Parts: sequence; C-alpha cells; structure tokens
Amino acid sequence: MPTYRHLWIAIADGAHARVVVPGERGGTFRTETSFDSTAAHLRSADIGSDRPGRSFESVGATRHAIEPRHDPHEMEKSRFIHLVAERLNQESAQGSFDHLVLVTPPHLIHDLREALDAPTKAKLVGTLNKDLIKTPDEDLAEHLAEWRQPAHPPR
Repeated sequence: MPTYRHLWIAIADGAHARVVVPGERGGTFRTETSFDSTAAHLRSADIGSDRPGRSFESVGATRHAIEPRHDPHEMEKSRFIHLVAERLNQESAQGSFDHLVLVTPPHLIHDLREALDAPTKAKLVGTLNKDLIKTPDEDLAEHLAEWRQPAHPPR
C-alpha cells in the first residue's frame, strides 16, 4: 500500500463539500474543512423565476409560455461543483496537498475532474463514485480503505 504525504480526500455532492485527511491514528480520517452551497436548501422557485417567460405567436395575439431549458437546481449543482474545483485548484497552487482523491456520486465525478486545472489533476491519485458527504468521519475508513495510512508511516 503506497503512503501519501499530505493527502486530501475531497468529498462532494451537488450542495455540500468537505475535505478529509488521514487522522493521527492509522486508518482514521478527520474533516479538515467543509463548505455548503448557498442554494443547497432553496426551492427552484427561490433560485430562479417561478413562472416561465412568455412569447408572442408570430401570427395573431396568442401568447405561449416558454419552458426553461435547465432546471435551476441542476444549474446550481453544476456551479457548486465548479466552485469546489476552483477551491481545490487554489489550495493545490498554495501547496496545501501533494495528493488528491475525489469522492462524489457517479453523475458528478466527470464534471469535477474536468474542472480541475492541470497541476491539480497531476496530484490526483484516485476517484471513488460514492455519495459519502453525510458519512461521519469514524465510518469513512471502510469506504476509503485504499487510501488509509499505516499507524506509523515508513521513513
């Protein structure tokens, strides 16, 4: 099992994100930082217009509702994932971590990976397609066994 110095594991979904790091005791993890989307608990009507726009018929006075092209919640999830990537890029540039693991639900992993810049992608050592955002730190070891550190890392 490889030993990773300064390993960050970024766990995210469309509204919440946290970074966990290996704990002091071998095989444990602890949350280093976390943040949430400002629109995490808002209704679609609160995020965007609750009524579709209106359009005139080209012939006559008839008006039709224009359906929105995107669900406001889905757009906010995408914005939040890009915010997470931006934050990881900034922390990578500052040297906060040497190795990175991404943990997100399967439908978000691609977007998060693609939003990382080249230097941050170079630090990527793995991905996990699971939603672990609500999993307590003490229960993460069974899911992140591949990246657990030994109790006393070799020198």
